[in-house]
Amino acid sequence: MSDKLDILIFGAHADDAEIGMAGTIAKHVAAGRSVGICDLTQAEMSSNGTVEIRRGEAEQAAEVLNLKVRTNLGLPDRGLFATPEHVERITAEIRKHAPSIVFAPYWEDRHPDHVAASRLVEEAVFNAKLRRYLPELPPVKVDELYFYFINDIGRTDLIVDVTEQYGTKERALSCYRSQFEKTDKNAVSTPLTEGYIERVRARDSLLGARSLIPYAEGFASKSPYTVHLFGSKQA
Repeated sequence: MSDKLDILIFGAHADDAEIGMAGTIAKHVAAGRSVGICDLTQAEMSSNGTVEIRRGEAEQAAEVLNLKVRTNLGLPDRGLFATPEHVERITAEIRKHAPSIVFAPYWEDRHPDHVAASRLVEEAVFNAKLRRYLPELPPVKVDELYFYFINDIGRTDLIVDVTEQYGTKERALSCYRSQFEKTDKNAVSTPLTEGYIERVRARDSLLGARSLIPYAEGFASKSPYTVHLFGSKQA
């Protein structure tokens, strides 16, 4: 089986991509696109759950979303920094899958790992095209880099109507019981266990409201977005 992907999404932790864009993932998979997620860490610093539990939850969510591949680089949770090693690991993942489109967490967020992941992926996308960088791997030029929201909404350049896929998004999120529910007596209260999924639903509803869309997911871009004709909406 080829490692080539149409879309590769990076998250600092398993569940980041699902929070931000599970509906968009489901929509593109249904349209025949090959989609993969790369989790940068094993989320070993999470207040609830274990590495093993989180791994199983990520696998379940991957099945719900019908991903072509889900990988984990095993970088240190709460230890993501713009080091040459971290950039190289992410660059190698991009070159392995040669995606046309890459998604990363938005560059402003209350969780420092999300901010760090955003910067790391942006640097890796740039480095991936340099033929003299990691010359043992063929260079890859990513056509588009977009940023999705996790905890905090920022500048929204694009929205995707995910109304038909919203049930799939909620099923994917429900796989992460250790994060969004107090599953045992040792679980502690965190922002995730206190109605977080309901807040995500409200956010996605609000994002779509201006366009009379029941549920939408928002994205930002640091590059100009091409419009072929003003007054026509692109899918």
